[in-house]
Amino acid sequence: MAVTLTFLGAAGSVTGSRFLLEAGPTRILVDCGLCQERDNAYRNWDTFPVPPSSISAVLLTHAHLDHSGWLPRLVAQGFSGRILCTEPTIDITRLLLMDSARIMQEDVEVKKRRHVREGRRGAYPEVPLYTPADAERASALFTPVRYGGQVKVDGHITAEFRDAGHILGSATIRVTARDGGRDVSILFSGDIGRPARPILHDPDTQRGADYVLIETTYGDRSHPNHDIAAELERVINETAAAGGNVVIPAFAVERAQELLYHLGRLGLAGRIPAIPVVFDSPMAQSVTRVFGKYPDLLDADLAHEIREGRAPFDFPGLRFVRSPKESEGVARIPGPTVIIAGSGMATGGRIKQHLINNIGRPESTILFVGYQANGTLGRQILNGQNPVRIYGVMHPVRARIERIDGFSAHVDREGLLEWLAALQPQPKQVFLVHGEGSGAAAFADLLRQRHGQVDVQRTSERGGPVNGWKVTIPAYGESVQL
Repeated sequence: MAVTLTFLGAAGSVTGSRFLLEAGPTRILVDCGLCQERDNAYRNWDTFPVPPSSISAVLLTHAHLDHSGWLPRLVAQGFSGRILCTEPTIDITRLLLMDSARIMQEDVEVKKRRHVREGRRGAYPEVPLYTPADAERASALFTPVRYGGQVKVDGHITAEFRDAGHILGSATIRVTARDGGRDVSILFSGDIGRPARPILHDPDTQRGADYVLIETTYGDRSHPNHDIAAELERVINETAAAGGNVVIPAFAVERAQELLYHLGRLGLAGRIPAIPVVFDSPMAQSVTRVFGKYPDLLDADLAHEIREGRAPFDFPGLRFVRSPKESEGVARIPGPTVIIAGSGMATGGRIKQHLINNIGRPESTILFVGYQANGTLGRQILNGQNPVRIYGVMHPVRARIERIDGFSAHVDREGLLEWLAALQPQPKQVFLVHGEGSGAAAFADLLRQRHGQVDVQRTSERGGPVNGWKVTIPAYGESVQL
């Protein structure tokens, strides 16, 4: 009986995490994410390469949509097995999937109206990838697991979830597959968090495995050792002095909460002016409330605040916006304002209207605090594209564009090397995933420099040894027997 691993996403790209593992008659999927790069978005519409009804379970590393956001589509195509993940991941993913489905429907309605206006009705797909009903069906399949315990998926496969320190509930998953008389172990890193960050615990020490899939989102760079609070303070003070707004596209999970954490402390310390901070993301507000349910998974100081009945993500001047009407009214707030809204890569949601209102104003600042995948509106703005297309209209970019890298919830290349070096036993083969081609290639080069000859080739070819390892950059759709 062979154990086969197929790379159905996050291979040669950052998003769309989907890894199909087959052991004898059993099929499982580790992660089931949306492809968010524009060039790969067509993959979201593809029919799954095996019947989804033949998949026993999905193991979910964490809630971010590039890891979870294709679940409703999988269910719509026939999957009815268990979705195994931690309890916080269940709570957050349910919120994200419903919000994603709602945004998809809203975007379709906007597209329909634009196509009618432009005389192009029917020229492009005018249906959502999935509906709220699909999201509800997916949400009914979640099964909670705890960190550290062995989970029996079926007679051929077991799994162990350990805290990855990336977002609340995130996990690195070690899967053991029975191959005849031997066990084959595969470690799926998911997204690896950075140590010594506010809000969450540091990542757990992970057990090694025969095969390791490691993310390389920042495989080609080091995080600058900057003072995040000081950089945020500078951007806000300079923009406020110019009379403009600070518009921040932010992911609803972790990034939004860390922003509120820093903004609250800067305001209370008098380091930024007493200007309104608008949190325009009902879903992110709901996610923020989830944090209060799990104090044992939070940084000790933050957990203490919650147990004392304090709201660590609230402060004077913070305004929560829920309804679309309230969101439209943000543009009428007099004077400088900090506006936080999703999505984090500016691919959809309310952030687009706030960008329309501010991207042409030289006194305003568009501040990016997270990774911007290739082809997204956020990446286009960061790369200096001018003008940019938002809702079918070209907008000149006159606002100041800023970026604070220190908010990243991913380890950098040094952190990746440390994570690999700590694994015991050492792996036979390492697959570099969750990275753009250049990032994965750069990390492979770094391994070559530090550990000897690395032969970077396709999975179908022979990899080169590094201290007994093979290091491979897999291609989308490739399969390898373990």
